Amino acid sequence: MTNTIDAKILAKMFLAGAKNLESKKEWINDLNVFPVPDGDTGTNMTLTIMSAAKEVAAMKNPDMMSLCKAISSGSLRGARGNSGVILSQLFRGFTKSIREKQELSVPIIADALEKAVETAYKAVMKPKEGTILTVAKGAYTKARELSNEGCTDLSAFFEQVIAYADEVLLQTPEMLPVLKQAGVVDSGGQGLMQVLKGAYDAFLGKDIDFSIPADAPKAAFQGVNTVMQEEVDIKFGYCTEFIIMLNRNFNIKNEMDFKDYLESIGDSIVVVADDDVVKVHVHTNDPGLAIQRALKYGALSNLKIDNMRLEHQEKLFRENAAGETAKEETPMPHKETGFIAVSAGEGINEIFKGLGVDYIIEGGQTMNPSTEDMLNAIEKVNADHVFILPNNKNIILAANQAKMMVEDKNIIVVPTKTVPQGITAIINYVPDLPIEENVENMEREIGNVKTGQVTYAVRDTMIEDKEIKEGDYMGIGDEGILSVGGMVTDVTFEMICEMMNEDLELISIYYGEEISEEDAQQLKDRVEERFPECDLELQYGGQPIYYYIVSIE
Repeated sequence: MTNTIDAKILAKMFLAGAKNLESKKEWINDLNVFPVPDGDTGTNMTLTIMSAAKEVAAMKNPDMMSLCKAISSGSLRGARGNSGVILSQLFRGFTKSIREKQELSVPIIADALEKAVETAYKAVMKPKEGTILTVAKGAYTKARELSNEGCTDLSAFFEQVIAYADEVLLQTPEMLPVLKQAGVVDSGGQGLMQVLKGAYDAFLGKDIDFSIPADAPKAAFQGVNTVMQEEVDIKFGYCTEFIIMLNRNFNIKNEMDFKDYLESIGDSIVVVADDDVVKVHVHTNDPGLAIQRALKYGALSNLKIDNMRLEHQEKLFRENAAGETAKEETPMPHKETGFIAVSAGEGINEIFKGLGVDYIIEGGQTMNPSTEDMLNAIEKVNADHVFILPNNKNIILAANQAKMMVEDKNIIVVPTKTVPQGITAIINYVPDLPIEENVENMEREIGNVKTGQVTYAVRDTMIEDKEIKEGDYMGIGDEGILSVGGMVTDVTFEMICEMMNEDLELISIYYGEEISEEDAQQLKDRVEERFPECDLELQYGGQPIYYYIVSIE
């Protein structure tokens, strides 16, 4: 009988959970209610946990504190999509509860599961039952029950907790009718179960490959733009990075004082505080000064100093030898307000740039950007106030998580759920108005936008009384599937007809990379004939996966 586990066993359990999730990600993707060709839940959760797993796998003999930091920080910065952000918050709450323990027993694990669930629920503005949150809460409920009953055997404890959480997962279709109609359980909940089951296998001593692929996403310091400057005259020659393991409270005043000091000796400064760890990046001519000041707050680790002037010369030599020309990267000029938009498709990217977006994060349905991607973009936009347009409901949480990690800029996340909403939001931005008034106006206007998107089904299913076969085209509106059929133009036209009412005046059609201009023009002519009283715009979007994106206002 085993009554406790230490950091070494917990690390193995975590890695096994990550590997099990990774091996099942495509199966979990297939559980998505809408049978669309998105990366979605399985992919997002896998990228999130693998970001932490790579850090854990690199640790030789971790103690509980360092292991918890690796899991919490790695998953936090690698979080993608709603499911990934929630998973990272579960890890964050769990590790925060156990980080000062030497060994974990049933009562300690029950307390940690309570903290995990509490943290995850707080991260979601409107928690919905029948999701990964419900499954996590089920695991905690059983854990607390067993702890109160005096259970001490971890094998029996884990087995019963997982069995009960599985029962809760099977009940998710009864909580969310859309799951029941599609004939699937919640995909995020299933992803969590695979993490738990993989961890339990490791606890039992089953033979598991704990190695993490070399190309697994890493969340060490990717939020920092360490691209070498291409100018011959580099003002600050040493790219200096390190982590401060805090030995005292590091409050906002400490952080601001430290940043002010770094600004006095260099530039390209990033200081990210995460609980009792601070990640630092600075370009300076005297790395020793930065290190000496940092030592006031704690011990240093992961120290890396690169001579950018030397690297620059070597890079130019290599490029000249290859007959290449070095490209100059011009820093973005400082401005009061900047914009970041998530977008996919050459045409849509150009539309956003033309409307004043400073930085495009490539992504969307097929690849949700991570919190780390958001932090990267925020760093590159040299503005006091930075608006983020997620343009996808599955990216809003990651954007908000990045917002909470940035203190030297005012980050405003406008909750745009579609590309047309993002376009409408930035069109309605008025430079002369206060930030608060702009946010109010933008959020009001995106509520007036109807969006339709046409893609194809990756499996057979039944949704909202519509029978869908693999390969069918689907027109998906804001509230669900509006049309299904075998001809993409017919499906798009029917979708538009379903979206229309007498108050709508403007129809905008963005055609994707697989649609020819001729086919798109034929659709436009057909819609104009049906709705002659409406203004109609046709634009090349170039988006993948979605043949047409339609906006109606």
